[in-house]
Amino acid sequence: MDQRLIIVSNRLPYKVYIDDQGKLKAERSAGGLASALGPLHDQDASLWVGWNDHSAIPLLPNHKRHDAKTIHEANDLLRSHRCIPIELTTREAKGYYDGFSNSTIWPLFHDFPHFAHFEEDTWKTYVAVNRHFCDAIADIYQPGDIIWIQDYHLMLLPDMLRCLFPSATIGFFLHIPFPDYEEFRKLPWRSEILSGLLGADLIGFHTYDYVRHFLTSCHRVLGREDHFGSFLINDRTSQADVFPLGIDYQRFARQVRSTSAKKMIRTFRREHSSLKGKVMLSVERLDYSKGIPDRLLAFEAFLKAYPEWIEKVTLVLITVPSRENVTSYHALKRSIDELVGRINGELSTVDWQPIDYYYRSIPFESLCTIYRASDVMLVTPLRDGMNLVSKEYLAAHDGTSGVLILSEMAGSVHELSDALIVNPFDQHAIVEAIHKALTMPKDEQIRRNETMQKRLKRYTSDKWAHQFLHALSQVKESQQHLGTARIDAAKQTSIAQAFRNAHRKVLLLDYDGTLMPFSKDPRSVVPDKKLITLLKRLSEQNDTTVVILSGRDKQTLGTWLGDLSIDMVAEHGVWFWDKIKHVWILGEPMDASWKKRIRPIVEDYVDRTPGSSMEEKDYSLVWHYRTCIRDLADRRVCELKNDLSSVVDDLGLTIMDGNKVIEIKPASIEKGAAAHRWFRDKSYDFILVAGDDVTDESMFHAAPDNALTIKVGNHATYAHLSVENVEHMRKLLSSLVNDTTPSN
Repeated sequence: MDQRLIIVSNRLPYKVYIDDQGKLKAERSAGGLASALGPLHDQDASLWVGWNDHSAIPLLPNHKRHDAKTIHEANDLLRSHRCIPIELTTREAKGYYDGFSNSTIWPLFHDFPHFAHFEEDTWKTYVAVNRHFCDAIADIYQPGDIIWIQDYHLMLLPDMLRCLFPSATIGFFLHIPFPDYEEFRKLPWRSEILSGLLGADLIGFHTYDYVRHFLTSCHRVLGREDHFGSFLINDRTSQADVFPLGIDYQRFARQVRSTSAKKMIRTFRREHSSLKGKVMLSVERLDYSKGIPDRLLAFEAFLKAYPEWIEKVTLVLITVPSRENVTSYHALKRSIDELVGRINGELSTVDWQPIDYYYRSIPFESLCTIYRASDVMLVTPLRDGMNLVSKEYLAAHDGTSGVLILSEMAGSVHELSDALIVNPFDQHAIVEAIHKALTMPKDEQIRRNETMQKRLKRYTSDKWAHQFLHALSQVKESQQHLGTARIDAAKQTSIAQAFRNAHRKVLLLDYDGTLMPFSKDPRSVVPDKKLITLLKRLSEQNDTTVVILSGRDKQTLGTWLGDLSIDMVAEHGVWFWDKIKHVWILGEPMDASWKKRIRPIVEDYVDRTPGSSMEEKDYSLVWHYRTCIRDLADRRVCELKNDLSSVVDDLGLTIMDGNKVIEIKPASIEKGAAAHRWFRDKSYDFILVAGDDVTDESMFHAAPDNALTIKVGNHATYAHLSVENVEHMRKLLSSLVNDTTPSN
C-alpha cells in the first residue's frame, strides 16, 4: 500500500506493563482489532491513534497512582511502536467510555434500551473526546493519508475530520449491531450520530441487516435517500456496505496441532469429564447481551429433561471480566455467581458437578486448548454484532468433530448456517439443540464443520481488512469521476457564455426533480413564481426554444405552464403542446384498452400497500409509493413487476421505474423518441438536456454529440455533466439569462 494508513480506535493495540526489572514494556494485545489490523499497522508508514488508558498500566510497588514520569515514558514507548496516544482526564474517561459509549450506545444498539441512560453531560463529554481524537489526527494528517475509524466510541469523528479535510479518504467500521429504526429513534442525539457517520466515504457493517437499519434511519431521521446504499452529500458519495469480520484461522488451527497443545488437551479432558463424558464450553466476556444467565438456565433445564446425562456432561463456563466500572455489570456478575452456585448445589453428585466456573481472562494457548478439548460449544448471545468465539471454536476443530450451537441473534449466523441454530429466548429449543449436539454422529459433525471451515479459511481477518480498504479506494475513485462531471462555478460560466454566443438554442428540461423538488403529494408541486419567471425569461431570449418533457398528464402541465410561450411534452411523449393554438396533439395513434387488464392488478397493490396510490393518465397507469414504508415498498415493487411481467409483453407495454413510481405504458413511448423532434433539427448550435431519473436517460442517450446533457443528482447516467439538486439546476438556468453568472 503506497498511501499511509491511520487506524483510529478507542484503545491502542499495545498493552504497557512493568517487567521483573521494573522497566516499562509494550506487548501487542491478543485478539480483536489488534489481531485483525495488526498486519496493516506493521507496515512502515502506518500509524494507530487511540486512548492510552493509564489505569490499565500496573502500578509500581508502593505507588497509589502513576506519576508524570511513568506516563511520559509509557507514551514514548507507545510512540516507538507508531502509536499516537490520546490523553483523557478521569472525568472524560468516565463520561465518554463508561458513560455515553457503554451506558447509552452499547445497550441501545444491542436491544437493551432499559439499560440505556440518556444524559446530557455524558453526551457532551462524548462530543469533546471525539474532538480530542480529531485534533490529534489533524496534527499528523498528510494529504493522501487513509483514515480508518473503528467502532461506536467514535461515531462523530468522521464528520469532524471531513470538515477539516474535505477531500480526505475516511472509512468507518461499526463492530456492533446497528439497531432498527424503532430502537434508534429513542436516542436524543440520533441526527448528530448519523451525520457524524456520513462524514465517512465508506461505512462498514458486519451484516446486511445492520446496513438496512442504518439506511432506514438515515431516510427517516435525516430525510436522506440512498441509491443502492450510496448517499450524495455535498458533491461526495458516502457508501454503506457489508464486510463480515473474519479471524486468523490458521493461527488457531496451528496452535492445537502442537505437541504441547495435545498434552494440554488430554489433561483438560481428564480434569473436566469422566472417561466417557462430554465437555460443553461457554466462553464469553461479561455482558448482559451475551445471555449467560439464560444459557445456564437452559443447561439446567437440559439436565432435568434428560437426567441420563447427569455425571456424563460438564459445562465449562468461562466469563471474562469486562467494564467493571459500569453498575449494570456488577448486578450481572452477582446473578451469574448465584445461578452457578444454585445449579451446582442442586444437581452435583459426590464425583461430579455440572458447571466448572471461571471468572478470568484466558491466555491464547489455553483458550485454543479448551476449544479443541470441548465436544460442544454453546454460543447463545441475545444480541451480538458478529461473535468471533464461534469462528475460533471451528478453527480449533480444523478437520475434526465438534458441534457449534449458535444463536440466530449473532452476526456470525449468516456465515455459519451449518451450526445448530437456536433462538436464545427459546429455552426448549436450546435444550433440544444440546441433546442433538451430544448425540450427533461424528461423521455428521465433521460434514457440518467442513463447509463452515472452508468459509472461515477463505474469508480471514486479513482479507476483511483488505476488502474494506479496496472498497474504500473504489468509492474515492467514483467520487473523482463525479467531481470531473460536476458543474462548478467555472463550468457554469463557460456554459452561460456558450449560450450567449450561440445563434439558435434549445433547452429540453424535465419537470419533477429537475425544476421542482419532489413532494409526498405529487399534485402539490405547483411551479413557484421564481420558476415561472425563469422559464418566461428563457423563452424570451433570441432564437431560444424551451421544452418541458414530463411524465405528467397533459391537464396538469397545461394548467401550470400553458400561459408560457414554451413547448411541452406530456406523459413521456404521448401528447405534444401546440403553443400557438394552445391545444394538445396526440403524437401517434394510441390504444388504451389494455388498461382494463392492468388496472385491477395495480389497484390490488394500492389496497395492499398503505400510503401508495394509482394515477391514471390517458395512455398509462402509474403506481406511486413515495409515502410508503421503505421496506414494504421495496418488496411490493418486486412483486408488482413480477405480476406484470407475464402480461406486458403480450400487450406491447413496458414497465418503467421512475422516482418512487412504477409506470406501465406503451413500449413505443419514451422521452428520447419525443426529443428527436428537436434533436433532428441541425440548425440548433446550443442544445441543453436536463433530467433527474431513469425516465430521462433515453433523452441523454439519444442526444447529439454536441449536446450538454446534465443529470440532476448522483446516479449512474448517460449524461456527461451533473448538478447536485434542483436548486443548482435553477441557478445554472438563471446564469443563462443574467449578465453576471452566479456561483454555486
